Amino acid sequence: MADAQVTCINKVPRENKHEGITNLGNSTGKWSRSQVIQWIEAGTHTFYTSAGGKRANVAVVNGPNGKYVRTHADGQWNDNLLALPECP
Repeated sequence: MADAQVTCINKVPRENKHEGITNLGNSTGKWSRSQVIQWIEAGTHTFYTSAGGKRANVAVVNGPNGKYVRTHADGQWNDNLLALPECP
């Protein structure tokens, strides 16, 4: 199992004014959101972000429009992923 730090994302604006993440990545590669969701659900890989020296795990959330990824740290859901820079 690999544990990868996510340092960048690609996103597109959605019609309802919320931004949707399409890809997550770091200096070694970039993965589609659906691929990351599959890996997390299968337990084959884990992903996280780091902000201020704190780890926030990436988890799968079931939303009204399907599954998406979100970070979870200190017992709270947050938007650390949307604060990351765009991947090249």
